[in-house]
Amino acid sequence: MLLADLYARYGSIWGAWFSAAMLAAVLYFALMGVLNALRRRATRAMAQGDRPYAEALLAVLARSSRLILGLLALLVGIRAASAVFPWGGWVDAHVWFALLAIQLALWLDVACVSALSIVGARAHAGHVTITLLSYLLRTVVWVVALLAVLDNLGVNITALVASLGIGGVAVALAVQTILSDLFASIAIGLDKPFEVGDFIVFGSVAGSIEHIGLKTTRIRSLGGEQIVCSNTELLKQTIQNYKRMAQRRIVFTLRVPYGTPLDTLAALPTDVRAQIEAQPDTRYDRAHIARFGDWALELEAVYYVMSADYNRYMDIQQDINLGILRAFEARGVALLPTERAVRLQSDSQ
Repeated sequence: MLLADLYARYGSIWGAWFSAAMLAAVLYFALMGVLNALRRRATRAMAQGDRPYAEALLAVLARSSRLILGLLALLVGIRAASAVFPWGGWVDAHVWFALLAIQLALWLDVACVSALSIVGARAHAGHVTITLLSYLLRTVVWVVALLAVLDNLGVNITALVASLGIGGVAVALAVQTILSDLFASIAIGLDKPFEVGDFIVFGSVAGSIEHIGLKTTRIRSLGGEQIVCSNTELLKQTIQNYKRMAQRRIVFTLRVPYGTPLDTLAALPTDVRAQIEAQPDTRYDRAHIARFGDWALELEAVYYVMSADYNRYMDIQQDINLGILRAFEARGVALLPTERAVRLQSDSQ
Protein backbone atom coordinates (compact mmCIF):
# COMPACT_ATOMS: atom_id res chain seq x y z
CA MET A 1 0.00 0.00 0.00
CA LEU A 2 2.89 2.40 0.79
CA LEU A 3 4.63 1.69 -2.54
CA ALA A 4 1.39 2.33 -4.38
CA ASP A 5 0.96 5.65 -2.64
CA LEU A 6 4.58 6.66 -3.41
CA TYR A 7 4.19 5.68 -7.05
CA ALA A 8 0.89 7.50 -7.31
CA ARG A 9 2.41 10.63 -5.76
CA TYR A 10 5.86 10.78 -7.36
CA GLY A 11 5.21 8.77 -10.50
CA SER A 12 2.75 11.35 -11.76
CA ILE A 13 5.23 14.16 -10.97
CA TRP A 14 8.05 12.54 -12.90
CA GLY A 15 5.69 11.70 -15.71
CA ALA A 16 4.58 15.32 -15.97
CA TRP A 17 8.19 16.49 -16.01
CA PHE A 18 9.07 13.90 -18.65
CA SER A 19 6.15 15.15 -20.78
CA ALA A 20 7.23 18.75 -20.20
CA ALA A 21 10.79 17.94 -21.27
CA MET A 22 9.60 16.17 -24.41
CA LEU A 23 7.28 19.04 -25.34
CA ALA A 24 10.05 21.57 -24.67
CA ALA A 25 12.48 19.63 -26.88
CA VAL A 26 9.95 19.40 -29.72
CA LEU A 27 9.12 23.10 -29.46
CA TYR A 28 12.80 24.12 -29.24
CA PHE A 29 13.82 22.12 -32.31
CA ALA A 30 10.78 23.44 -34.17
CA LEU A 31 11.89 27.03 -33.38
CA MET A 32 15.44 26.23 -34.49
CA GLY A 33 14.06 24.72 -37.71
CA VAL A 34 12.09 27.88 -38.46
CA LEU A 35 15.12 30.09 -37.77
CA ASN A 36 17.36 27.91 -39.96
CA ALA A 37 14.79 28.01 -42.76
CA LEU A 38 14.73 31.79 -42.57
CA ARG A 39 18.55 31.86 -42.66
CA ARG A 40 18.62 29.69 -45.77
CA ARG A 41 16.01 31.85 -47.46
CA ALA A 42 17.97 35.01 -46.62
CA THR A 43 21.15 33.43 -47.98
CA ARG A 44 19.39 32.60 -51.26
CA ALA A 45 18.06 36.16 -51.44
CA MET A 46 21.61 37.49 -51.04
CA ALA A 47 22.76 35.26 -53.88
CA GLN A 48 19.98 36.70 -56.07
CA GLY A 49 21.12 40.26 -55.41
CA ASP A 50 18.70 41.38 -52.66
CA ARG A 51 21.57 42.09 -50.27
CA PRO A 52 20.36 44.87 -47.90
CA TYR A 53 17.20 43.14 -46.69
CA ALA A 54 18.81 39.70 -46.63
CA GLU A 55 21.75 41.00 -44.61
CA ALA A 56 19.36 42.73 -42.21
CA LEU A 57 17.37 39.50 -41.71
CA LEU A 58 20.56 37.50 -41.12
CA ALA A 59 21.75 40.09 -38.59
CA VAL A 60 18.43 39.89 -36.72
CA LEU A 61 18.43 36.08 -36.71
CA ALA A 62 22.01 36.06 -35.43
CA ARG A 63 20.80 37.75 -32.21
CA SER A 64 18.52 34.82 -31.40
CA SER A 65 19.57 33.54 -27.98
CA ARG A 66 19.48 29.74 -27.82
CA LEU A 67 19.39 29.90 -24.02
CA ILE A 68 16.38 32.23 -23.96
CA LEU A 69 14.53 30.24 -26.62
CA GLY A 70 15.30 26.98 -24.76
CA LEU A 71 13.98 28.39 -21.46
CA LEU A 72 10.83 29.70 -23.19
CA ALA A 73 10.23 26.29 -24.76
CA LEU A 74 10.73 24.65 -21.35
CA LEU A 75 8.25 27.01 -19.67
CA VAL A 76 5.67 26.31 -22.38
CA GLY A 77 6.23 22.58 -21.93
CA ILE A 78 5.88 22.84 -18.13
CA ARG A 79 2.66 24.78 -18.45
CA ALA A 80 1.22 22.39 -21.05
CA ALA A 81 2.11 19.29 -18.96
CA SER A 82 1.03 20.93 -15.66
CA ALA A 83 4.35 19.98 -14.07
CA VAL A 84 4.72 21.02 -10.44
CA PHE A 85 7.84 22.78 -9.09
CA PRO A 86 8.61 25.36 -6.38
CA TRP A 87 7.65 28.98 -7.13
CA GLY A 88 5.80 27.72 -10.18
CA GLY A 89 3.16 30.44 -10.00
CA TRP A 90 5.72 33.25 -9.86
CA VAL A 91 7.78 31.79 -12.70
CA ASP A 92 4.68 31.21 -14.81
CA ALA A 93 3.53 34.78 -14.21
CA HIS A 94 6.77 36.72 -14.65
CA VAL A 95 9.80 34.81 -15.93
CA TRP A 96 8.38 33.95 -19.35
CA PHE A 97 7.46 37.62 -19.92
CA ALA A 98 10.96 38.81 -18.97
CA LEU A 99 12.59 36.25 -21.28
CA LEU A 100 10.27 37.15 -24.15
CA ALA A 101 10.87 40.90 -23.63
CA ILE A 102 14.66 40.44 -23.65
CA GLN A 103 14.57 38.34 -26.83
CA LEU A 104 12.31 40.84 -28.60
CA ALA A 105 14.61 43.67 -27.50
CA LEU A 106 17.60 41.79 -28.95
CA TRP A 107 15.84 41.41 -32.28
CA LEU A 108 14.60 45.02 -32.37
CA ASP A 109 18.05 46.33 -31.40
CA VAL A 110 19.61 44.85 -34.54
CA ALA A 111 16.52 45.58 -36.67
CA CYS A 112 16.74 49.32 -35.86
CA VAL A 113 20.42 49.48 -36.84
CA SER A 114 19.85 47.51 -40.06
CA ALA A 115 16.77 49.53 -41.06
CA LEU A 116 18.58 52.84 -40.49
CA SER A 117 21.54 51.61 -42.52
CA ILE A 118 19.26 50.75 -45.45
CA VAL A 119 17.35 54.04 -45.25
CA GLY A 120 20.58 56.00 -44.83
CA ALA A 121 22.15 54.34 -47.87
CA ARG A 122 19.12 55.19 -50.01
CA ALA A 123 18.89 58.76 -48.70
CA HIS A 124 22.69 59.21 -48.75
CA ALA A 125 22.58 60.21 -45.09
CA GLY A 126 25.83 60.82 -43.25
CA HIS A 127 27.45 58.19 -41.06
CA VAL A 128 27.26 60.47 -38.03
CA THR A 129 23.51 60.94 -38.45
CA ILE A 130 22.85 57.21 -38.84
CA THR A 131 24.99 56.39 -35.80
CA LEU A 132 23.27 58.99 -33.62
CA LEU A 133 19.77 57.89 -34.66
CA SER A 134 20.64 54.23 -34.08
CA TYR A 135 21.84 55.03 -30.55
CA LEU A 136 18.60 56.90 -29.82
CA LEU A 137 16.36 54.12 -31.16
CA ARG A 138 18.30 51.38 -29.41
CA THR A 139 18.08 53.29 -26.14
CA VAL A 140 14.31 53.62 -26.56
CA VAL A 141 13.97 49.88 -27.28
CA TRP A 142 15.88 48.81 -24.17
CA VAL A 143 14.22 51.39 -21.90
CA VAL A 144 10.77 50.24 -23.02
CA ALA A 145 11.76 46.59 -22.52
CA LEU A 146 13.12 47.31 -19.02
CA LEU A 147 10.01 49.25 -18.01
CA ALA A 148 7.75 46.49 -19.34
CA VAL A 149 9.63 43.85 -17.31
CA LEU A 150 9.52 45.96 -14.15
CA ASP A 151 5.81 46.59 -14.60
CA ASN A 152 5.21 42.85 -15.04
CA LEU A 153 7.14 42.17 -11.83
CA GLY A 154 4.78 44.47 -9.95
CA VAL A 155 7.05 47.49 -9.65
CA ASN A 156 5.20 50.81 -9.74
CA ILE A 157 6.85 52.40 -12.76
CA THR A 158 4.67 55.52 -12.69
CA ALA A 159 6.88 57.20 -10.12
CA LEU A 160 9.98 55.91 -11.92
CA VAL A 161 8.83 57.33 -15.27
CA ALA A 162 7.94 60.65 -13.61
CA SER A 163 11.37 60.78 -11.97
CA LEU A 164 13.06 60.00 -15.26
CA GLY A 165 11.01 62.73 -16.93
CA ILE A 166 11.94 65.34 -14.34
CA GLY A 167 15.58 64.26 -14.46
CA GLY A 168 15.52 64.35 -18.25
CA VAL A 169 14.17 67.90 -18.25
CA ALA A 170 16.87 68.99 -15.80
CA VAL A 171 19.61 67.38 -17.89
CA ALA A 172 18.17 68.85 -21.09
CA LEU A 173 18.19 72.35 -19.58
CA ALA A 174 21.77 71.88 -18.42
CA VAL A 175 23.07 70.71 -21.80
CA GLN A 176 20.58 72.42 -24.09
CA THR A 177 23.33 73.91 -26.25
CA ILE A 178 24.90 70.51 -26.86
CA LEU A 179 21.53 68.89 -27.50
CA SER A 180 20.60 71.69 -29.87
CA ASP A 181 23.75 71.04 -31.89
CA LEU A 182 23.12 67.28 -31.85
CA PHE A 183 19.61 67.67 -33.24
CA ALA A 184 20.91 70.21 -35.74
CA SER A 185 23.41 67.56 -36.86
CA ILE A 186 20.53 65.13 -37.37
CA ALA A 187 18.64 67.78 -39.35
CA ILE A 188 21.69 68.37 -41.55
CA GLY A 189 22.08 64.65 -42.14
CA LEU A 190 18.43 64.11 -43.07
CA ASP A 191 17.60 67.32 -44.91
CA LYS A 192 21.07 67.67 -46.52
CA PRO A 193 21.29 71.45 -47.10
CA PHE A 194 24.97 70.76 -47.78
CA GLU A 195 27.41 67.86 -47.81
CA VAL A 196 31.14 67.38 -47.46
CA GLY A 197 32.82 68.97 -50.48
CA ASP A 198 30.09 71.54 -51.18
CA PHE A 199 31.10 75.19 -51.59
CA ILE A 200 28.82 77.38 -49.49
CA VAL A 201 28.50 81.06 -48.64
CA PHE A 202 26.75 82.46 -45.57
CA GLY A 203 27.25 85.85 -43.99
CA SER A 204 30.88 86.80 -44.52
CA VAL A 205 32.06 83.17 -44.76
CA ALA A 206 32.78 81.41 -48.05
CA GLY A 207 34.44 78.02 -48.28
CA SER A 208 34.18 74.26 -48.79
CA ILE A 209 32.67 71.87 -46.24
CA GLU A 210 35.40 69.65 -44.78
CA HIS A 211 33.63 67.83 -41.95
CA ILE A 212 30.12 67.64 -40.45
CA GLY A 213 30.31 66.53 -36.83
CA LEU A 214 27.89 66.00 -33.98
CA LYS A 215 28.37 69.52 -32.63
CA THR A 216 30.26 71.57 -35.23
CA THR A 217 30.85 71.86 -38.97
CA ARG A 218 34.31 72.66 -40.29
CA ILE A 219 34.73 74.85 -43.37
CA ARG A 220 37.91 75.50 -45.34
CA SER A 221 37.73 79.15 -46.41
CA LEU A 222 39.10 80.66 -49.60
CA GLY A 223 41.93 82.19 -47.57
CA GLY A 224 43.04 78.73 -46.45
CA GLU A 225 42.10 78.89 -42.78
CA GLN A 226 39.63 76.49 -41.19
CA ILE A 227 36.38 77.94 -39.86
CA VAL A 228 34.53 76.01 -37.14
CA CYS A 229 30.83 76.81 -36.78
CA SER A 230 28.26 75.21 -34.47
CA ASN A 231 25.54 73.29 -36.30
CA THR A 232 22.75 75.27 -34.63
CA GLU A 233 24.18 78.65 -35.62
CA LEU A 234 24.90 77.39 -39.13
CA LEU A 235 21.29 76.34 -39.72
CA LYS A 236 20.09 79.77 -38.60
CA GLN A 237 21.92 81.31 -41.56
CA THR A 238 20.74 81.71 -45.14
CA ILE A 239 23.15 79.40 -46.95
CA GLN A 240 24.08 79.65 -50.62
CA ASN A 241 25.22 76.23 -51.91
CA TYR A 242 27.11 76.86 -55.15
CA LYS A 243 27.90 73.22 -55.83
CA ARG A 244 24.22 72.52 -56.46
CA MET A 245 23.83 75.42 -58.83
CA ALA A 246 22.60 73.91 -62.10
CA GLN A 247 23.34 77.02 -64.15
CA ARG A 248 24.88 80.45 -63.70
CA ARG A 249 23.17 83.63 -64.98
CA ILE A 250 25.60 86.22 -66.32
CA VAL A 251 24.78 89.88 -66.95
CA PHE A 252 27.38 92.28 -68.36
CA THR A 253 27.30 95.79 -69.81
CA LEU A 254 29.32 97.32 -72.64
CA ARG A 255 29.63 101.09 -73.15
CA VAL A 256 29.62 102.27 -76.76
CA PRO A 257 30.42 105.87 -77.84
CA TYR A 258 27.48 108.11 -78.78
CA GLY A 259 28.99 108.88 -82.17
CA THR A 260 28.74 105.26 -83.38
CA PRO A 261 26.80 105.02 -86.70
CA LEU A 262 23.28 103.66 -86.35
CA ASP A 263 23.83 100.73 -88.73
CA THR A 264 26.91 99.68 -86.80
CA LEU A 265 25.12 100.19 -83.50
CA ALA A 266 22.22 97.97 -84.61
CA ALA A 267 24.65 95.17 -85.52
CA LEU A 268 26.49 95.12 -82.18
CA PRO A 269 23.88 93.01 -80.26
CA THR A 270 24.08 90.43 -83.05
CA ASP A 271 27.87 90.32 -82.71
CA VAL A 272 27.55 89.78 -78.96
CA ARG A 273 25.01 87.01 -79.50
CA ALA A 274 27.30 85.28 -82.01
CA GLN A 275 30.19 85.30 -79.54
CA ILE A 276 28.02 83.84 -76.74
CA GLU A 277 26.50 81.10 -78.90
CA ALA A 278 29.97 80.16 -80.20
CA GLN A 279 30.93 78.94 -76.73
CA PRO A 280 29.97 75.45 -75.49
CA ASP A 281 27.87 75.02 -72.34
CA THR A 282 26.16 78.40 -72.79
CA ARG A 283 22.57 79.49 -73.44
CA TYR A 284 21.96 82.90 -74.95
CA ASP A 285 19.19 85.00 -73.43
CA ARG A 286 19.29 88.57 -74.79
CA ALA A 287 21.46 91.48 -75.90
CA HIS A 288 20.14 95.05 -76.39
CA ILE A 289 21.15 98.67 -76.47
CA ALA A 290 19.54 99.03 -73.07
CA ARG A 291 19.89 102.66 -72.03
CA PHE A 292 21.39 106.07 -72.60
CA GLY A 293 24.18 106.48 -70.10
CA ASP A 294 25.74 109.68 -68.90
CA TRP A 295 28.83 109.20 -71.04
CA ALA A 296 27.98 106.38 -73.46
CA LEU A 297 25.29 104.09 -74.84
CA GLU A 298 24.99 100.94 -72.66
CA LEU A 299 24.64 97.54 -74.34
CA GLU A 300 23.40 94.95 -71.86
CA ALA A 301 23.77 91.20 -72.51
CA VAL A 302 22.48 88.18 -70.56
CA TYR A 303 23.39 84.54 -70.98
CA TYR A 304 23.61 81.33 -68.92
CA VAL A 305 26.56 79.04 -68.26
CA MET A 306 25.25 75.48 -67.92
CA SER A 307 27.81 74.53 -65.29
CA ALA A 308 28.42 75.36 -61.65
CA ASP A 309 32.20 75.33 -62.06
CA TYR A 310 33.44 78.87 -61.46
CA ASN A 311 36.71 78.32 -63.34
CA ARG A 312 34.74 77.04 -66.32
CA TYR A 313 32.57 80.16 -66.21
CA MET A 314 35.63 82.44 -66.17
CA ASP A 315 37.16 80.62 -69.16
CA ILE A 316 33.93 81.08 -71.12
CA GLN A 317 33.62 84.75 -70.15
CA GLN A 318 37.20 85.38 -71.19
CA ASP A 319 36.63 83.83 -74.62
CA ILE A 320 33.44 85.88 -75.05
CA ASN A 321 35.23 89.10 -74.06
CA LEU A 322 38.07 88.47 -76.50
CA GLY A 323 35.60 87.63 -79.28
CA ILE A 324 33.61 90.81 -78.64
CA LEU A 325 36.77 92.92 -78.71
CA ARG A 326 37.77 91.41 -82.08
CA ALA A 327 34.26 91.86 -83.54
CA PHE A 328 33.97 95.47 -82.34
CA GLU A 329 37.49 96.27 -83.55
CA ALA A 330 36.55 94.93 -86.99
CA ARG A 331 33.63 97.40 -87.02
CA GLY A 332 35.77 100.27 -85.79
CA VAL A 333 34.02 100.53 -82.41
CA ALA A 334 36.04 101.22 -79.28
CA LEU A 335 34.51 100.46 -75.90
CA LEU A 336 34.50 103.20 -73.31
CA PRO A 337 35.46 102.72 -69.66
CA THR A 338 33.24 103.76 -66.81
CA GLU A 339 33.89 107.44 -66.15
CA ARG A 340 33.48 109.37 -62.98
CA ALA A 341 33.31 113.13 -62.70
CA VAL A 342 35.34 114.51 -59.81
CA ARG A 343 34.81 118.15 -58.83
CA LEU A 344 37.41 119.90 -56.77
CA GLN A 345 36.32 122.90 -54.77
CA SER A 346 38.57 125.09 -52.71
CA ASP A 347 37.39 126.72 -49.55
CA SER A 348 37.06 130.49 -49.96
CA GLN A 349 38.53 132.65 -47.25
